[in-house]
Amino acid sequence: MGEQLPLDPAAPRDGQPRASGAARSIWVDLLLYPTHTLPTAAAPVLVGLGVAYHDRVFAPVPAAVGFLGSWVIHVAGVFTDNHELLRKHPGMEEHPELTRAIENGTLRLSTLRWAIAACLALALLTAPYLVRIGGGPVLALGAIGIAVSLSYNGGPWAYVRRGLADPVFLLVFGVVAVAGTYYIQAAASEGAPAPWRLLGSLPLPVFLVGLPAGAIVTSVMLIDDIRDREFDEAKGWRTGTVRRGRGWTRAEITLLVAFAYLAPVAFWVALEFDAWVLLPLASVPLGARILHAVRTRQRRTDQIPLTPEMARLALVHSALLGLGLALSS
Repeated sequence: MGEQLPLDPAAPRDGQPRASGAARSIWVDLLLYPTHTLPTAAAPVLVGLGVAYHDRVFAPVPAAVGFLGSWVIHVAGVFTDNHELLRKHPGMEEHPELTRAIENGTLRLSTLRWAIAACLALALLTAPYLVRIGGGPVLALGAIGIAVSLSYNGGPWAYVRRGLADPVFLLVFGVVAVAGTYYIQAAASEGAPAPWRLLGSLPLPVFLVGLPAGAIVTSVMLIDDIRDREFDEAKGWRTGTVRRGRGWTRAEITLLVAFAYLAPVAFWVALEFDAWVLLPLASVPLGARILHAVRTRQRRTDQIPLTPEMARLALVHSALLGLGLALSS
């Protein structure tokens, strides 16, 4: 959420439309931003694939279709966030490239609303296949995903404005997304004659092994909070960074990333997985480098690259954890 798109210093300011290439760049960055939305959406899925393989219910096709549905729902939330920012705070230079695009007609709020609808329609296209496999729980999980994505900064209960995004992200990306990925594979493998009973009987590790992914994805969002503190305060948001300062949020990110690296050790000891689950420790140098940058970079322009870098850490850590879970006997 809240991506910082590349600033185009050559953008015209005379009210004339941009070239079609620039307009296309805005939409590609908003919709496909490969170093942010895709890694954060894929991270819990990789963990869910790994634990499913470990439990011999691996079914990659349903998981891939489920990922597609969840990712476009995530993108709908990105569109909603940008729509609300541009609608409620048109003069704020938080994302100047979008403000200029609105001013010169390259981007319209109505087009953003159509894009949100299109993303949700794409998600709904995956529903018949997934519901045929997993029944009612699929609809429930999809409804949760849509509600969480759109209400990040949309509607009367937007939780980011109240400083509640941290626990929501940890729960959704660390528990719900992993359990959902596992469930649709288990349903495909077992036929799901009683889907609600199957959902209720998922093994306990399924609800725990995704927490490291959730912790790092939450850190991605918190970096945006550090970067945008002045803007968020001007908007009246009550994020942790606004209320307690950047030092507090940097400490929170440090704790979340440290947890992500301690958790595999706990999985090895307490959940009786093999030492393969320690594979994420191979990414410690990457995590340490990003944490150092988070704690030392002070200028907003220097903080912008940290969002995709932390998203990449989420992907690498989750890929290694998923592989370790899959290799555990």
